[in-house]
Amino acid sequence: MKSHPKRAKQPVKKSRIPLCYDGERIQKVLAHAGLGSRRQIEQWIKDGRVNVNGKLAHLGDRLACDGVLQLDGRVVNLAKRIDVPTRVLIYYKPSGEVVARRDLQGRPVIFTQLPKLKVGRWIAVGRLDINTQGLLLVTTNGELANRLMHPSQEVDREYAVRVLGRIDDAVMECLKQGVELEDGPARFKTLEEAGGEGANRWFRVTVKEGRHRLVRRLWQSQGVMVSRLIRIRYGPVILPPKLKARTFHELDRTELNGLMAAVGMKEDRKPPQQLKPKKRSRPRRKQ
Repeated sequence: MKSHPKRAKQPVKKSRIPLCYDGERIQKVLAHAGLGSRRQIEQWIKDGRVNVNGKLAHLGDRLACDGVLQLDGRVVNLAKRIDVPTRVLIYYKPSGEVVARRDLQGRPVIFTQLPKLKVGRWIAVGRLDINTQGLLLVTTNGELANRLMHPSQEVDREYAVRVLGRIDDAVMECLKQGVELEDGPARFKTLEEAGGEGANRWFRVTVKEGRHRLVRRLWQSQGVMVSRLIRIRYGPVILPPKLKARTFHELDRTELNGLMAAVGMKEDRKPPQQLKPKKRSRPRRKQ
């Protein structure tokens, strides 16, 4: 029998950058490709995890069409990732879950509750502390996540807050006018009573920035204890009333484009990829 000659190994294909991103900064391209938010990627660059054409990348570096980009030593197929449609989920985070991919203390994390993606990754839009529940946005588009979180956009975050004790008008006026916290001045953009009986009183408050535990710290500055905190709105996105804890709702095309327009982004015209429901296993018949 004739022996077949061995085929030569094919060279690794370069991950060419789409023309629309030629000359863009590294963090913007990687964010749009869904690898992380701009802030995360900027930190990766500082940590020396990103290479371009075999050389260590620096903040401010831009990509060219013939560039080969690596993250943690692996070539990133940007053309494949950037061509994926933008997706956004509303996830109802319960109290007790951590907004992280893994937790050293073994606490439950939100990313185990989300559907798996073939390409890209889910990026959390901001955080909710472990004791806060309600609306958490996650997206595959890092540029969208960055704009929704960036202070310059002043995107509203609305919360339902339950506090202990009666709140007088002077305290409410102080919280609306502004107080000095350890990381600078802060205030509620809106503050309205929402009922309650006995020692518990409900309020609806709005802030326009995502500083750590900001809502709780504002109340604490007036000696008021928050007993329950629920985020009910982020920008134009409202928590669906029938959405249960640990479940999610995917924004449809109209909702998605409205969210993108709210932060100055163009409509996503790629065909949507709706989530497929998990197949239920059929019960076995008894023999």
